[in-house]
Amino acid sequence: MEDLKLHGFWFSPFTMRVVWTLKLKGIAYENIEEDWVNKSPELLEYNPVYKKAPVLVHYGKPICESMIIVEYIDEIWPHYSLVPRDPYERAQARFWVNYADQMVPALFAALYFKCGAGEEKENPTEKIWEHLKVIEDQCLGDKRKFFGGDTINIVDIAFGSLFKVLYTIEDVNEVKVIETEKFPLLHSWFNNFKNVTVIKENFPDREKMSATIKSIIEKALASS
Repeated sequence: MEDLKLHGFWFSPFTMRVVWTLKLKGIAYENIEEDWVNKSPELLEYNPVYKKAPVLVHYGKPICESMIIVEYIDEIWPHYSLVPRDPYERAQARFWVNYADQMVPALFAALYFKCGAGEEKENPTEKIWEHLKVIEDQCLGDKRKFFGGDTINIVDIAFGSLFKVLYTIEDVNEVKVIETEKFPLLHSWFNNFKNVTVIKENFPDREKMSATIKSIIEKALASS
């Protein structure tokens, strides 16, 4: 096995991105589960700027930020390519990965909304629906199986992790976010994605993840 270590949190959508990438490519690695409250000295040393996970350590050299890690892995281990080789297609994929990351603030606002911790005056679920509508109309209009066509690519990895958060929002807030009638193409895509064997085998348990996230939110509110 190569000298490859992954520092992360099992429930983090960003760690999921890296795990899925490694598993899709069949790359062996050492998983180091971090403590959300008491992060290891190694993690803080490897990521002194943001002090966050995931961090991939390859032969002692740390790589930070989930989608940067995904592209690094894809370049070092090019089999089962996730990043399009065509320059135009690669640019389009990176555009949608960036769009996925722009959704993150709305997702976290929605997680905290029902707890009364958010500053939002209106339900942030509306903002999430706006994002989903854009993806439904502009990114899946040709009814592809995956964003990458017939196979998973970096866009599927980016959005797939966020959809896991959307289901957590549904559980924590007791509200339906991913409505099949509103977003039939996204619903079909996510079913295709989560049923890929490698993804299914490395998909965090929904009930356990929701309980963990809810506990983190409650502790954060109690200490604020």
